[in-house]
Amino acid sequence: MTDKSEPKPPSGTLHSAGPAEISDPLLQHEAKRAVIWIGMIAALALSVYLSQALLVIFGGLVFAALIDGGARLIGRVLPIGRGWRVAMVLILTALFFIWLVLFAGGQIAAQAAALPATIETQALRGLAVLQRHGLVLRASNIQSMLQEAIGGIGQVTAAVGGLIGGLTTLFMIVVLGIYIAIEPKLYQRGFAWMLPRGERAYFERTAALMGGSLRRLLAGRLLGMLVEGVAIWLMLQIYGVPMAALLGIITALLAFLPNIGAPISGAIMIMVGFSGGTDMGIFTIIAYLTVQTVDGYLIVPMIARKTVDLPPALVLGAQLIMGVLFGILGLALADPMVAMIKVWLERRAERTDIAEAA
Repeated sequence: MTDKSEPKPPSGTLHSAGPAEISDPLLQHEAKRAVIWIGMIAALALSVYLSQALLVIFGGLVFAALIDGGARLIGRVLPIGRGWRVAMVLILTALFFIWLVLFAGGQIAAQAAALPATIETQALRGLAVLQRHGLVLRASNIQSMLQEAIGGIGQVTAAVGGLIGGLTTLFMIVVLGIYIAIEPKLYQRGFAWMLPRGERAYFERTAALMGGSLRRLLAGRLLGMLVEGVAIWLMLQIYGVPMAALLGIITALLAFLPNIGAPISGAIMIMVGFSGGTDMGIFTIIAYLTVQTVDGYLIVPMIARKTVDLPPALVLGAQLIMGVLFGILGLALADPMVAMIKVWLERRAERTDIAEAA
């Protein structure tokens, strides 16, 4: 029987390279580098294309961290299963919003309807004061201001037009957060299985540190929102400032946005205060400065000692970039995202130090 196998080349002879084979070691090295760079560029392009979906998923993770933090807090008091604790957090949250709509909704809606007119009146008064002090507004200046105002109205109209899309995004974030909060280990294990076996323990530890930092960061944000909102509402209500409840809610909501929310809520509050007279306006300034001082020198340092201490300039830069790219959702999630990146970088630095020491 004839052996049809190909004869082996004699020892010492060179094997001829095929048309698709690279035999030069230098070319092989450069080809590998090219493949890595092409893969990185493709991954970056895919991330940009899927950025909105990825941001919604990250929002779901942030909401899940809020639920998980509440469940852990209840677990310190009630020794019940995790599923029951998560259900209690969701039920209490739903009851709070139901109460807000049914009992406080009418008053807040009436105040919200009157707020734009109040701000407009105070803006016109401010222009009149400037004119009395020698600031002459020419026709071109007035036209420019009107154009900017029309542009702002257009932006508000576009925002109102996208309200349905925003509610849909919020609904998706809530649903994702609930699913993740119910069984966080399931999704964490599933992601770990996609990694090499040697990287899984490192990922588990990093994910645990990220989760703890995120929970503490959000707990601090919620504490700051509660303190600022309630304090502003009580101080303004006692003095008789109009729209005290609405201003308290605006202050609480904007307190979630560090560096940006406080000046906006303060400007609105002071303009409403001056609508009731000079004394009331001065009181609103004092109230705003008092609350911000307590929050800045007592609450924020206390929280920073137990969570990720982020440089304000870094957070503000991230907020500006995320706000331009993704709007209000990116602005709200910039702070948690920077915190997660910082934890990841710290873990990488620790791993490098350990490898170098070994």
